[in-house]
Amino acid sequence: MEFEHKISVLGSTGSIGTQTLEIAREYKGISIEAMSAHSNIELLEQQAREFKPKLVCVTDENKANELKIKLADTDTKVVSGKDGLCEAACIDSAKTVVTAVVGISGLEPTIEAIKAKKNIALANKETLVTGGHIVTRLAEETGVKILPVDSEHSAIFQSLQGCRDKREVKNIILTASGGPFFGKKREELQNITPADALKHPNWDMGAKVTIDSSTLVNKGLEVIEAKWLFGTENIKVLVHRQSIVHSMVEFVDNGIIAQLGAPDMRLPIQYALTYPQRLPMNNNELDFRKFSSLTFEEPDTDTFFALRLAFDALKAGGILPTVFNSADEAAVDLFMKGKLSYLGISETIAEAMSKIKNVQNPDIETIFETDRLAREIVYASKLIKES
Repeated sequence: MEFEHKISVLGSTGSIGTQTLEIAREYKGISIEAMSAHSNIELLEQQAREFKPKLVCVTDENKANELKIKLADTDTKVVSGKDGLCEAACIDSAKTVVTAVVGISGLEPTIEAIKAKKNIALANKETLVTGGHIVTRLAEETGVKILPVDSEHSAIFQSLQGCRDKREVKNIILTASGGPFFGKKREELQNITPADALKHPNWDMGAKVTIDSSTLVNKGLEVIEAKWLFGTENIKVLVHRQSIVHSMVEFVDNGIIAQLGAPDMRLPIQYALTYPQRLPMNNNELDFRKFSSLTFEEPDTDTFFALRLAFDALKAGGILPTVFNSADEAAVDLFMKGKLSYLGISETIAEAMSKIKNVQNPDIETIFETDRLAREIVYASKLIKES
């Protein structure tokens, strides 16, 4: 099938970015106009030579200078830093921006892309967690579509096709795999290492998201993101170990519509790029004969209490979702470096949330100041291991 679409890919060397490029290889009508990476210039150079974008950004400025030399024989412009990332997001020729960078760093380029009237294929959940009130209002004002790339939010988006009135929705039900430590209690998680936490049972994701999945922080971020995408706080979470039902919508008549499929991120990425069309995809067929049962359970929010903290942040609103997100980013960084225990991730998030006063309807400056403050609290925590 023929399909033409010009896109920019922010975070092209990460898990979502590389799978987006797989889809572009399959459908030659998808043109990569710009791409970005933080520091992986070896892979970015390969991608630039293959897809020939007009512009690439390396947010690490030293690495950007190296890439300029490597790509000197091409017509691709190399830019750097936060300004370069925004330039990649706003390139004139792109219609859609795939935001696949990790963390709060995705907020500003997403806002600038929306101002430039680019549709957003959103894989950076932190954008809506920290700035949902700003981003959704701006998208409405500019007529920009925000199309979810997360498998759970894509499932909800697909399940809502044909729903003409939001008042018909009773609950959104997000499913969670439960991660590698499902069924374990706190005393069994005392000595978990990064290598242990990176062994996700079903999904192939980047390190940060995989760690967040194991603590259920990722699900908490998805809960907050869902509020802004779908305009409701009536959100439930169920652990579904098979990762076949990607999420569900329960309607006021108690009917439920779910989206099912193999655990393959290419499907939600492709749907965000081709919506409202559906295009063929190879090697992701779901064989029900291999799944004799599909199970659903309540999450253990005593052991994995970061999910409970996320619901607290959702209810409180204001700046607390930013605190939740930024404290987690710092805590995961410390955990990956061996300076914080696995259980310390959730504990330092709780510490930061308890110490920062909430502010409703924060502006961008307040969001980034809170981001800095939350990280400071985590990096100064008494839970950090001495070197």
